[in-house]
Amino acid sequence: MTELMQGKRGLVMGVANDKSIAWGIAKTLAAHGAQMAFTYQGDAFGKRVQPLAESLGSSMVVDCDVTDETSMDAAFARIAEEWGELDFVVHAIAYSNKDELTGRFIKTSRANFLNSLDISCYSLIDVSRRAAPLMEPGGSILTMSYLGAQRVTPNYNVMGVAKAALESTVRYLANDLGADGIRVNALSPGPMRTLAGAAIGGARKVYKQAEANSPLRANATLDHVGGAALYMLSDLGGSTTGECLFVDGGFNITGMPQVENL
Repeated sequence: MTELMQGKRGLVMGVANDKSIAWGIAKTLAAHGAQMAFTYQGDAFGKRVQPLAESLGSSMVVDCDVTDETSMDAAFARIAEEWGELDFVVHAIAYSNKDELTGRFIKTSRANFLNSLDISCYSLIDVSRRAAPLMEPGGSILTMSYLGAQRVTPNYNVMGVAKAALESTVRYLANDLGADGIRVNALSPGPMRTLAGAAIGGARKVYKQAEANSPLRANATLDHVGGAALYMLSDLGGSTTGECLFVDGGFNITGMPQVENL
C-alpha cells in the first residue's frame, strides 16, 4: 500500500458486482487510501453494492438513477451535505437494449439509440455538472470506453456510437473544466468478463480473440484497470487530461491477427 490517494474522497458509479470494472478500480483506490461513496440503481443492485462498499469501509451508498434529475440531485445533495467536497468521480455507467447488441447495426431502433446515448454518454455531462462545484481547488473525473468507439467490433452496434460520443465528450469536458483544475479522462479496457460485457452478442469469442491476438497475448485484469485508474485519478496524472488510455494488452495497435492465428 502507498498513500497516493490518502485524504482523497471520491464517488464511484457503476458497481454491479465484484466482477465490475468499477469495483476493480474501487479496490485499488481503497488500497491506496481513498475514501469512497458508491451509487446504485434500484434495490436489486443495492443489495449487491452495499456489502461490497462496507468491505472497503464505506458507509455512503446512495440510490441514483442517472435518467432522473430528482434522483441525481438527491444523490449529490447527500454527498455535499456529508462531505462538502469531492476529489474524484469514477463514471462506469452504460446501457443498451441487449436485443440490439447482436445482429445488424442498421436495425437499431430510435428509442434504444436515444436511451443508449442518454445513459452511456449524456450522464457523464450531467454527473460532471453536479460534481464540479464540489471539486475545489480541483479534481479528476474518469469514465470507461471501449475500442468499439474507434473501430467496428462485432455486435457492439449502437454502443460503439455511444462510446464514440463519450470519448468526444471527455475532450470537451476536459477543455471546459480545465480552468477549474478539473481533469477529465477515459480508460478503454479490452474485453472483460463483466455483467455488462456478457450482454454483447458473441462476447466469449471476442474475449478469446483479443487474448490470442493482443501483443501481450492476454486480456487486462481488474487489477490492471485499477492501476491505470490510480494513475489517472491520483496526483501522478496531474498533467493528463482529455485522454483515452487503452488497457487492453496492446490489442488496439494491431491491424491483423497474429501470424500464428492467420
